Parts: sequence; C-alpha cells; structure tokens
Amino acid sequence: MPQRREAAVLVFDADDTLWENNVLFERVIDDFLIWLDHPTLDRTEIRTVLDDIERANAVAHGYGSKVFLRSLGECLEKLRARPATDRERAEIDDLAAALVGHQVELMPGVAETLDDLATRHELLLLTKGEREEQQRKLDACGLLHHFRAAHIVPEKDVDTYRWLAREHAFDPAAAWMVGNSPRSDILPARAAGLNAVFIPNENTWVLEHDELDPTDPGVIRLAAFPDLVRHF
Repeated sequence: MPQRREAAVLVFDADDTLWENNVLFERVIDDFLIWLDHPTLDRTEIRTVLDDIERANAVAHGYGSKVFLRSLGECLEKLRARPATDRERAEIDDLAAALVGHQVELMPGVAETLDDLATRHELLLLTKGEREEQQRKLDACGLLHHFRAAHIVPEKDVDTYRWLAREHAFDPAAAWMVGNSPRSDILPARAAGLNAVFIPNENTWVLEHDELDPTDPGVIRLAAFPDLVRHF
C-alpha cells in the first residue's frame, strides 16, 4: 500500500467523478440517432457532425442540457438542410426529457470515501456548467457538508485554477485536482501548478478527452474513486 500523503487541499470535479452524468446524454444521443434515421450517413458520420456542433456551441454558449438540445436541433437542420419544424423540436425535447429531472446517482464508494478523506484533508468542489442546472445537482447530491466550498464556473481552464488557489489561499503544489476529464480537470490544473488525480470514466464526453503525459510525476492514475484513501 502506498504511503498516504500529508494533509492537503483536495479539489473534486463533480459530473462523472462524484456522480454519473454524461452517460445520460449518451443515451439521448443513441435515441436521437435512431429517431433521425438518416438515409445515407451512418451513426459514426452523424456523431462527427454532432460533435463539431457541440464543440462550437460549448465555446459560444457553455454547457448543460439547454445547450445540448440546441446542438441536437442544429444537427437535425444541418443534416436535413432545412429548419426544424415545431413538431421535430418537440420530439427532440421529448427525447431529452429524462435529463431535466434525473436523480443524482453517486459513483460507488463516493460518500464513504469523502467521509474518510474529510477527516484528514481540506476538500473543495469545482464544477463547470449552467449554474442553475449544476446547483440542482449539488443540492440533491447529499455531499456538500464535506466541502469547505463548492464553486460553479463557466469553464475550467488554467485561470480558473489560479483563481481557486488565490480564493482559498492554498499553495498549488500542495493541492490535488481529482477528476475524470483530461481536458478540464487534469491538464489545466497541472498547468496552474496543482497536482492531479485522474480517475477515468468510460462515459466521459468525447470533447473532454485529451492526451496525458504518462511520465508526469504530478499525476496519479486510479481505477476507482475509493482508491483515493490509499494515497491520501
């Protein structure tokens, strides 16, 4: 068993780290592809079109289910080369209805692991997305009592992590960002001087994928959330 590190600041991602999230969007996309039933393009080709639209909309409009619905509508219009009808928009809304009121489903072992870690470390939560939507998840998760603070930000980039270190007056070198996204959790945190814990999730959004340096000593790779207690 590796030696546990001394008291540190642990910053946690939320979606797809503490609870499942993107798998819900993937289910809607599967339903959308079946419903769309394009006469010439296969699922992979349509998904490429959708990914490009989502990438552009994330930059222009941010994240969350409303932007996701916008992307589905624009994908339909692009592939059918015409505006979506009111009926089609209503049908897309119906496909994505499960996203709106879905209950938060914690990853296995998350609550017990945070119980343990909170006795030795200072915990912060950092999530990006549409504020109202993310706040609903935070209010429903039953985990907020573990964290000194929880922040909802529009983007998780290098400046965000530098701001977080200033806001809570911690030394980045003594802090660890815990998350599933190379693009939002690991790489910008490392660039800001924090260490990082990468916990892969097979359902991570494709736009959050990126290459990590396997030789970086500042990144720990774990198979599951409860493995944190072996290191901290």
